[in-house]
Amino acid sequence: MNGSEKNAMHPLLQENIRRVTRRQLFGTAGMGIGSLALGSLMARDGRAADGLPGLPHHSPRAKRVVMLWQGGGPSHVDLFDPKPVLADRAGEDIPDSVRGSTRLSTMSSGYAKWPAVPAIAGFRRYGESGMEISELLPNIGGLADDICLIRSLNTEAVNHAPGVTFFLTGAQVPGRPSMGAWLSYGLGSEADDLPAFVVMTSSDKQKSCGQLFFDYYWGSGFLPSRYQGVRFRNTGDPVPYLANPPGVTPVTRRLLLDDIAAMNAAHLADYGDPEIDTRIAQYEMAYRMQASVPGLVDFRDEPQHVLDRYGPDVLVQGSYAYNCLVARRLLERDVRFVQLMHAGWDQHSNLFTQLAIQCQDTDAPSAALVLDLKERGLLDDTLVIWGGEFGRTPFGQGDPAAPKGRDHFGRAFAWWLAGAGIKPGHVYGASDEYGWNITADPIHVHDMQATILHLLGIDHTRLTYRYQGRQFRLTDVHGHVVKGILT
Repeated sequence: MNGSEKNAMHPLLQENIRRVTRRQLFGTAGMGIGSLALGSLMARDGRAADGLPGLPHHSPRAKRVVMLWQGGGPSHVDLFDPKPVLADRAGEDIPDSVRGSTRLSTMSSGYAKWPAVPAIAGFRRYGESGMEISELLPNIGGLADDICLIRSLNTEAVNHAPGVTFFLTGAQVPGRPSMGAWLSYGLGSEADDLPAFVVMTSSDKQKSCGQLFFDYYWGSGFLPSRYQGVRFRNTGDPVPYLANPPGVTPVTRRLLLDDIAAMNAAHLADYGDPEIDTRIAQYEMAYRMQASVPGLVDFRDEPQHVLDRYGPDVLVQGSYAYNCLVARRLLERDVRFVQLMHAGWDQHSNLFTQLAIQCQDTDAPSAALVLDLKERGLLDDTLVIWGGEFGRTPFGQGDPAAPKGRDHFGRAFAWWLAGAGIKPGHVYGASDEYGWNITADPIHVHDMQATILHLLGIDHTRLTYRYQGRQFRLTDVHGHVVKGILT
């Protein structure tokens, strides 16, 4: 087989050949694989380190991604998309001509009244760009000239879990790989002592949201499990079982791992099961993380002015502020995909009491992360994403005479992005005077996914995995790169 024929082979056939070669190696080495050899193998073998052959497809703008997921649905009409008509016509029904046949959640789909509710706070123009953002988000407003604000996202999902799953996996039902898993599979890892994909979760202090974060939000789906996200815990050791048990020295642990690795290698040679490969890699990664994780979460080397930027909760493990700072430290250490998931935006009946508190808790840390990355020269090749599964209704929920919140709304809502390849100081897309229908430059879920992959050097139509007889991809069979938000 010549070189051109091999390069033209299907990735799955290349993978089979790789496994045969690997089986021969293990058969030759037998039980004599030492710790250095195995460590080198796990660090640089195949997709786990170097990604798929032929990737990236083009020169990437981003090397790494941090997703600041705001679970529950941040209200676009209160935070990012000012609509004066909601104040001018407060309490009046939003016209049928505007509402049309929009699909809504069952909590409000049977309403007879649709009273317009104005933004609970004013908007200001920030930066040289004059970007309009709520006064509740002054620190994010201070980033106006660094971010691209999108006001034309849309989704078919009307409930939380399907909405989150849609953005993160490309389908509204569980079972498919998450975005971070796809990137780990396709691009591999650049970090030797940390996973390629790390997840952290947090919630509002009052626990008012009630939304759960399911493991499949960072799962590997039908990809080998080695590509799933590693979740850092909110209490105790970020990753359990890294510390050696009493009486076990690092040398003893290394010898034990070598013996286990040799047995797993023998099984891998016999069966070629990718989950055995995963098991070997996980043992080795856990060993390396023993040294890397304690330093990662030790903030004693952070200057006080940096800690102050993130706000008063920065030293509270499990808080959004704490997670944002850990995220920056992970990105500095070449972690490919960092996924922060924060609950607290599901304000059906407490919009007027909780939205300001939620903004106060998340505003400074979000902005601090971007500023930190910028000062360290990392923002140029780090993609920052801030947004949730949908927005909130322009009409009020509850008593029409005195509404207390807003329902889920996916027809038009807002995200912002910053960093690698993103057009700074730019507003993209628009909605009508009620914030109900998109009037310019709509961006669908799959379009956003395609654009994220594009910035990482990936053609979203070519990153696929064969499962149950078909080639799957993150964007399913849809999606277009949104060039209007790119530099």
